[in-house]
Amino acid sequence: QVQLVESGGGLVQPGGSLRLSCAASGMLFSFYDMAWYRQAPGKQRELVARLFNGGTTNYADSVKGRFTISRDNAKNTAYLQMHSLNRDDTTVYYCNARRSAWDYWGQGTQVTVSS
Repeated sequence: QVQLVESGGGLVQPGGSLRLSCAASGMLFSFYDMAWYRQAPGKQRELVARLFNGGTTNYADSVKGRFTISRDNAKNTAYLQMHSLNRDDTTVYYCNARRSAWDYWGQGTQVTVSS
């Protein structure tokens, strides 16, 4: 059974940093493209960052230069390092693993940026 478990969310002040982790199990992790999405209440889920298994990345314009997606295949874990957080980054962040028709999601982790 495939599981994606996010961690690392929480409360941070504007301008602060957080690192989200996504621990995967039950899958050949290195074969999957990994991504982070976020979804605010009443809004569509949006792509934040994607890391293809070949190493290519893409980012939403709103996070370019502030967020970095990475992975450690030995640990079956993907990361999202977030810097210079602002209130617009407040929402639930979801980990996604995708390969062909296989598409898996974590349960989400809340990030709140507030003073």
